[in-house]
Amino acid sequence: MNNITLSARLSALALGAALTSCETDKGNQPSIPVNKAVKLENHSVTPALIKPLSGFDNLKIFSLISSDDVLPASPEFMFGGSADGAGLLRNPDGNGFTMLVNHEDNLSISRVQFDNSFKPVSGEYVLNSDGGRWRLCSATLVTPKEHGFGPAFLSAGESDVNAQTHLIDPFAPNNTQGMAKGIRGLGYWSAENAVPLPKSAYPGKTVVLTGEDASDATGGQLALYLSNAVGDLDGGQQYMLRRTDLNQKETEIKVGQKYPIEFALIPDHKNLTGNQMQAQVDPLKAIKFGRVEDIDYRKGHENNGQGNRANGREIYFNVTGQAASGANADNSRTVWGRVYRLVLDEKNPLKGTLEVILDGDDRKGIAGEFQNPDNICVTENYVYVQEDSNGYGPETHDAYIYQYAINGGGLKKVLELDHRRTEADAAKYNVGSGATRKGSWEYGAMLDVSDDLGVPNTFVVCIQPHSWTGQKYRDGGAKPNNGNSQASQLVAISGLPR
Repeated sequence: MNNITLSARLSALALGAALTSCETDKGNQPSIPVNKAVKLENHSVTPALIKPLSGFDNLKIFSLISSDDVLPASPEFMFGGSADGAGLLRNPDGNGFTMLVNHEDNLSISRVQFDNSFKPVSGEYVLNSDGGRWRLCSATLVTPKEHGFGPAFLSAGESDVNAQTHLIDPFAPNNTQGMAKGIRGLGYWSAENAVPLPKSAYPGKTVVLTGEDASDATGGQLALYLSNAVGDLDGGQQYMLRRTDLNQKETEIKVGQKYPIEFALIPDHKNLTGNQMQAQVDPLKAIKFGRVEDIDYRKGHENNGQGNRANGREIYFNVTGQAASGANADNSRTVWGRVYRLVLDEKNPLKGTLEVILDGDDRKGIAGEFQNPDNICVTENYVYVQEDSNGYGPETHDAYIYQYAINGGGLKKVLELDHRRTEADAAKYNVGSGATRKGSWEYGAMLDVSDDLGVPNTFVVCIQPHSWTGQKYRDGGAKPNNGNSQASQLVAISGLPR
């Protein structure tokens, strides 16, 4: 897709789907207007497969939809397995909501319609595994209000060095194969997510950060795409993150220190294959991370009342870690996972500082229970970190969601996945010899939907219960489904602070 075509498409999307949303609840700022039409309730036949931990007992959890539900307006639709990246937005006519969801191992994207009360009423697939081609992990919903262009759903491909990021029109007619074109300007990466910064970060420009989930000799990269035109995803340049002292070893980045960084230009990136992109890592002296996972930026007003500017240039990302063997036999990369804070220069997105804020390899530190952080959700005051154990153990607990206080630095455990091992229906959700292993389930997206719904402190979380399997899930969903037999679930969480 060339630059002119892509820019024109995004402009048309922006004109054709003007979105309405409430003002954000900003802590000490005025609260968002409450939408009395929304009523958070259990709508699924499946119990919520997640539970609050001590200190968060006041949270209310609602099961929204799962692979066992039949939606009244589309009884043939089955919500697929491995629910991961997602995005929610109010429909252009103000009637109800649309949610797009990546189904990671199905190589598919579903579109679920919710009515004004936030009850799911219909569903379909805008991409199935014939068109998806790659595993689809995290995703970003781009909107004119937040980013200055769109709406568009950016769904990154993974587990292939030549994977690309899809651009999906959230409101386009169902076309399960025709939406498979990748965005050439964002290059070839085995990517977890591609995240455009908000329009407040660098007015008049487009800046997209991509996390490469790779554990080979060249490691995972944090890449940056930069264009001098708003909404241009094809005509810009790509860069890799490096320290200014050119030290490539991840574990030589220490907690408590800020390191000057820059983004190094990848020459002629649009004419490079994925393997050729990887061949640039050592010449450019890029940092070799142990699998870069999800990325998000701090939300809020330019001044949030606490002396910090939440302008989209304060960015957080997870590195999940890899076993201390193979490419990491020298322990140059994290094993148990880390959370980084990247602060970009006010004028130049190619410069900034990098620091580790949570280090799972310090087993006596505050993040000492980390079992491989994966997805991330950043609000005004908190970083929510979600685990996905990589299985090289020993795993001591089922996957947590942690809350990191940006201004205080404290870390709390908020939620844990509930495998229902001792319940009467345990056999349904725990199929297979490894089903009872701690940490064998994981999270997908965690979305702050407070503004979209008009209900403060409300989140949606995707759950991947990997041992909840069955032939009917393989036969249903987004056929051909990539042969995947897993089920999955979406839950809403109310009362979680932003």
